[in-house]
Amino acid sequence: MSGYIPGLEGITAAQTQISMVDGANGRLVYQGYVIADLAEEMSCEAVAFLLWTGRLPTRAELDALSLELAGSRTLTPAATSSLNALPVDTDPMDVLRSVVSIQGVEHRLAKPTVALAIHATASFPTILAMFHRHQRGLDPIKPRADLGHAANYLYMLTGEEARPELVRALNTYLVLLADHGMNASTFTARVIASTESDLTSCLVGAIGALKGPAHGGAPSAVIEQLEQIGAADDPEKWMRDARTRKVKFMGFGHRLYRVYDPRAKILKAMCERMNPKFFALASKVEEIALRLLHEEHPERPQSTNVEFYSAGVLQAIGLPKEYFSPTFAVSRVAGWSAHVLEQAANNRIIRPQSEYIGPEPRKPVPLGERG
Repeated sequence: MSGYIPGLEGITAAQTQISMVDGANGRLVYQGYVIADLAEEMSCEAVAFLLWTGRLPTRAELDALSLELAGSRTLTPAATSSLNALPVDTDPMDVLRSVVSIQGVEHRLAKPTVALAIHATASFPTILAMFHRHQRGLDPIKPRADLGHAANYLYMLTGEEARPELVRALNTYLVLLADHGMNASTFTARVIASTESDLTSCLVGAIGALKGPAHGGAPSAVIEQLEQIGAADDPEKWMRDARTRKVKFMGFGHRLYRVYDPRAKILKAMCERMNPKFFALASKVEEIALRLLHEEHPERPQSTNVEFYSAGVLQAIGLPKEYFSPTFAVSRVAGWSAHVLEQAANNRIIRPQSEYIGPEPRKPVPLGERG
């Protein structure tokens, strides 16, 4: 009897203290703290510390972490040269994957540590901000040690300090997306870590997994689909026709959540406040999409996921849509590195079985006899 389960759905691949996704009750928990209690009150630096160490930092520890992050933001000369050599039309996710690899070369033999996690986390915004300016023929903006992680990212993109409400919104986004159980990119990072590879290799693999539209590539696709629906004379007809053609509604459904994604609930309220024009269309599309999906599969719970309203929040913050997925990585690097640390601390190589379904053993036909 076959034990194969497509997508490994329902298979427990690790024991972790880092986060819990309670899909039945719509809860996300980081190291014992419910996400709603962290999202709009805690800095992304404090949440990264929580994921790495299992506890919230003291004031002195948070100040020390902020200083260490600020001191690790500059790219190496090799990483800078490589970034500047990339064509301006390169996908920013490809830029991030490539430059993270070069930035981490100096640590290629080191075992994963919190210090290396801090170094990697600090570099992600710098890579993206530098490439964003490179695309526009502008000089890079040097990071500022007096600005927090979210504020500095926005500053390096534009050269101007962002308004406090935009910084708070980005900080909340970074907290909400920092970890999410055994998702595809985190699993990828843990598999690589289980081979006793270095942290940079784990992060590069995770970025590759996140790039896929079925994982982290969805927020920009939400914008594109909403633009098409918004341009239609009859949005519901467009959406019904799309389902007839098997077009997926972007931003809906999740492998684990059977109720409203708790992150989406927070982002929806932020989107309504920050981006009312987007919200007016998105909320209408949400109502139609959920109704149509229920009509198709009344037995299958469908709900709005984190990508749907995160698109409107990131748009309101001022990020171009091609930077939505890499900004997801700016958040998730804290979780990825936490999982790598956890895997390395109690390691056993991840080596599942596969079920062979090919032909029975046979003799090769000589080349001259193959018609």
